[in-house]
Formats: sequence, C-alpha cells, structure tokens
Amino acid sequence: MTASPHHTVREDWLALAQEEVLAPGQPVLDAHHHLWDRPEGRYRADELMADVGTGHDIRASVYVQCRTGYRAHGSEALRPVGEVETVLDWTRGQPHFPGAIIAMADLQLGAAVAPVLEALIEAGGGRVTGIRNTTAWHADSAVRSNPKPPPDGLLRSDALRDGARALAARGLALDIWAYQTQLDEVRALAQAVPDLTVVVDHCGGPLGVGPHDRFDPENFAAWRSALAGVAELPNTRVKIGGFGLGVFGWRYAEGPTPPQSETLARDWHPWVDSCLDLFGPKRAMFESNFPVDKGQVGYRTLWNAFKRLAAPLSGQEQDALFWGSAARTYGIDPQIFAHDNGRTPS
Repeated sequence: MTASPHHTVREDWLALAQEEVLAPGQPVLDAHHHLWDRPEGRYRADELMADVGTGHDIRASVYVQCRTGYRAHGSEALRPVGEVETVLDWTRGQPHFPGAIIAMADLQLGAAVAPVLEALIEAGGGRVTGIRNTTAWHADSAVRSNPKPPPDGLLRSDALRDGARALAARGLALDIWAYQTQLDEVRALAQAVPDLTVVVDHCGGPLGVGPHDRFDPENFAAWRSALAGVAELPNTRVKIGGFGLGVFGWRYAEGPTPPQSETLARDWHPWVDSCLDLFGPKRAMFESNFPVDKGQVGYRTLWNAFKRLAAPLSGQEQDALFWGSAARTYGIDPQIFAHDNGRTPS
C-alpha cells in the first residue's frame, strides 16, 4: 500500500489549542471536504459532524471525491458511482452535509463520459453538481499530494476537453486540483470551454517543497502570475484553503502545540489576499479541506483564521466568501444561509 502524503490526525494534540469562536453568527458553507474510512484513519459522518459542531455556524458543506466506496464490480467507468452511493449512505438524514457532491468521472473518456455523468446525477438525487479528476502532477517526486499521482498531460489532453464539454452541457462544474506549475494548463482548458465553470482548488497549489521555497519572492510571484492568468477568465473560481497540505510547506504538525488562528492568519495572508485581489469575493470561497488539513490545524481554529483574514471586508463580501460564492457555484439553496439579522442573502 502506498503511504499517505498527508499529516496524521492527532486528536489529543489538536485538543491542546482552545480559543473562542470568532463571529459566531456568520453563516458558513464548507466548500470542500472529504469522507473516508482508511487504514490511516476514519472520517465519516460522525467525525464531520463533530467538527461542524465545534462552534461555528456551519450550515452546509460540499463533498469532494477522494476514491471513497467505489463499486468493486461492473464497468470500470461506472465504479466511481459507488462513491456517491456510499457518501449518501453514510450521511443519511443530513440533507445539507453534504449539500452538494463533486464526484469522479474519468474525463479521459471524452464525449463517451456522458452515460457515466448521467449515472452519477441519478445516484446523487440532485446533489451531484460537479466533477473532479486526479490531475495534480509535478516532475519532482518531492511534490506529491496523492498516494497515486497521475501521469503528466491529463489537463492538456483533447479527451479531457471533450469530457469537460460534456460537463458544461449538463451544467456541472469542474473542480481542478493542480499545482502552480500547471496553472497555464488550467487557463487553457477554461478558455477552451467558456461555458464550463472551473473551480481551482486550494489557492491554485502554491508550492513550498522540493524545488519550491514558499518564502522565495520569485516562487511567490510565479504562483501569483500564473493564477492571475486563470482569474482573467470569467468562468473561473478559486477555493481558499488547503494550507495544511504537505506540498504547501507549512510544518505546524511538528510543533509542540497546534497553531492559533492569529498565527495562521499572519502566515497565510499574502496568498489569501492575492486570491481575493485576483478573483474578488464573489468568485472565491473558503474551504476546510478536512480531514487532510486536520493533521495540522483544528476546525474551530481554521475558521477563526479565515474570519480574521476576511475581517476587513464588508458584510456582503464576507457572505460571498463564507457561503454565497459556493452556493451559487454548486447550486445550494441560498435560503439555508439567510441571516437572522435580516441581511439579504447575496
């Protein structure tokens, strides 16, 4: 079995960091999390809802594919339908957790992916609103965020573009996890299929391992410039988060205690501010990326850090970041997030 590249979740270590919930009345849509039951750890509905219940007003979430619960038999192309079936089984009785599902369909099938998409949509009962493939690739083996990295070139293939057009025809979004070195390929894909909503995961993969130093101004400038090219296209969005990923280069897990939200906000603000400058709050959304990021930071602390980073923005801009952009992108009912104070959902 290939070892996981993610930091190990240690509940006893996370419990060493306690802080009050900031802005407890701010509705939140967690725009990106996973569920799994693996040898290295379990994160199913009980674990998700325990994190959701730590104090922030989390009202819905978006599940993103991670090879959970594939069918063991039948057509290879249709086996990912089992992930949708498994997640809905695990979360039965929770209509908003997840409120939307980003499923897996092999877009290398090109136009022939259509029946797979139809099967996923049917299995999801209205909750499958997007697709993601495994596409994050780097030539250096030190840059690895998946136990089974994909081959190079998937984002550049004609087949994937044909598959992406099949998504657009059905109103499905495409989530893309790509490193900063692949953002030109993401831009080319989004430009080639202008009717497709392309969501760039994890801030567009700013790297801090292998040949990349996160403190190197040239490395930062290269990431920002490449992300700016993606942001120029109106059909693109960005998820802000993923800072707990090993490839980002932060080493909070090596500390004697977990990081506090003040530290995280200070560390992350150059990347978060850049995402907001390039995309604007209406095309950006916060994500937990749990349980991946849970190896480095607790759920309450994570959302406190995001609230600190969003504090300079207006109320409507904060709503866009914390739930509005994700709700629009993934077709989640905005009334779930209506403020008790009468602020109009945006």
